[in-house]
Amino acid sequence: MTTDLLLELAPVAECLLERHILNAKEWFPHEMVPWSQGRDYEPGEDWSPDDAPMDEAVRSALFVNLLTEDNLPHYFRTIRDTFGHDHAWGAWAKRWTAEEGRHSIVMRDYLLITRSVDPVALERGRMHQVSTGQVPEFDDPADGLVYVAIQELATRISHRNTGRMLADRRGSEIMARVAGDEYLHHVFYRDVAQAAIELDPSTMVRAIARQVTNFAMPGTAIPGFAAHSKAIAAAGIYDFAVHHDQILQPLVIDIWGLPSIEGLDPEAEEARDRAMAYIERVGKAGARTLARREAKTVVPA
Repeated sequence: MTTDLLLELAPVAECLLERHILNAKEWFPHEMVPWSQGRDYEPGEDWSPDDAPMDEAVRSALFVNLLTEDNLPHYFRTIRDTFGHDHAWGAWAKRWTAEEGRHSIVMRDYLLITRSVDPVALERGRMHQVSTGQVPEFDDPADGLVYVAIQELATRISHRNTGRMLADRRGSEIMARVAGDEYLHHVFYRDVAQAAIELDPSTMVRAIARQVTNFAMPGTAIPGFAAHSKAIAAAGIYDFAVHHDQILQPLVIDIWGLPSIEGLDPEAEEARDRAMAYIERVGKAGARTLARREAKTVVPA
């Protein structure tokens, strides 16, 4: 995708930004946090999981989700550098950053007040994550559009599913509120990408193939990320089945219509074939994962 195409898409981005602002709901983190549950942390006080009993997979999800949000300064840099500082692109990057900042505020306050995670591990994780500054980088804005559309939807689903597994009502409401914001962010990128497909289908299909087959959530630098991810997947918060059924199928296949995009050059045709084959493999892996999890939950007669 060239700078010229980004300029062509600027009016689309402007309309979608206006739509986003109309649809976004103002909310206040301080009104959602159960402050009355809090008490002082004494210096050197050891945290215990018994302070807030919950499934350890849910605790892993809360830990990873917050530390991912904490990396916002580096995401802003990447979004700004990928799409530019001017026109609606620059305005969107600033608005998006302002909204994303609320997520880490409300989640951190909630987790510390309720003692849901180890505060020492959380702060050390934040320092490592932000000091490392590891985020996806894109050589082509087309790849950036595809990635963020997928990533924002994946983040929405991860937050939503985590909230659904929380026994605490206030925590569930917070995660649902954050998930709602993430969905609106996803819709912005989704629809800009759709417009880009119509303008330059071959470039976008090649980008879709690259990002679909290499997708990873932007939290791999989090300490213990592999172990946390394994626990999150085992609980069904985010696994192959979720990725296929709630991301790849509805977005890439149904909305973007990857199988039926016309006017592709030979390289893009080959890229589409690779992407479709990969999506099929993920679907089969997800079905196996779901079957195994359901088998474990069957109670013998």
